[in-house]
Amino acid sequence: MIDQMLPPAVAAAESFGDPPDARLFPEERAALGEAGAARRREYTTVRHCARRAIGALGLPPVPILPGVRGAPRWPDGVVGSMTHCAGYRAAVVARDSAVRTLGIDAEPHEPLPDGVLGFVGLPEERARVARLSRLEPRVCWDRLLFCTKEAVYKAWFPVTGSWLGFDGARVSLRSDGTFHARVLVAPPAEHPTAPRDFTGRWLAREGLVVACVVVPASAP
Repeated sequence: MIDQMLPPAVAAAESFGDPPDARLFPEERAALGEAGAARRREYTTVRHCARRAIGALGLPPVPILPGVRGAPRWPDGVVGSMTHCAGYRAAVVARDSAVRTLGIDAEPHEPLPDGVLGFVGLPEERARVARLSRLEPRVCWDRLLFCTKEAVYKAWFPVTGSWLGFDGARVSLRSDGTFHARVLVAPPAEHPTAPRDFTGRWLAREGLVVACVVVPASAP
């Protein structure tokens, strides 16, 4: 499903369940610690997906350990992103010679809990969500807004090392399966060329909303 949104330079792997052959490296088991069964399954399967995607680049399997703020640490020369929610896990990777950064997120295709949209969305975003909801009520646009902001953050953090709150980016959702995001805060002084504009794609299918952004290595 997710590969339909990605350019050829990006390899992807996804799973709608937890395959019995998914295994963790010893270092990953140590990093996970004493997690519950559900957390252990999603942690294991999403890394299984990551290794399948890395293999599609012609690279050997390696541990995918959490780094700063839990962001995955990818092999040298590789950029990537992972996501998991109930019933779905996915990972995307690319060589950094082709892609500067990327981010994906998946969420259940259902409305956000009451009050959450006011926390997630800027006034103009909430107005767009209301307008799109009238035009295309089959899509949970509030959940999609949350999903796209998560994908943008996952692309922003690896190239800046800095936090990005929900009010730190303005997303313009479009009904054609695309969106544009503008980061409203300046990047850290040590990363002055970090991208602030992100173009992404989204889909709603199989009870999920999924969003991705890919920034080519050649992008300014």
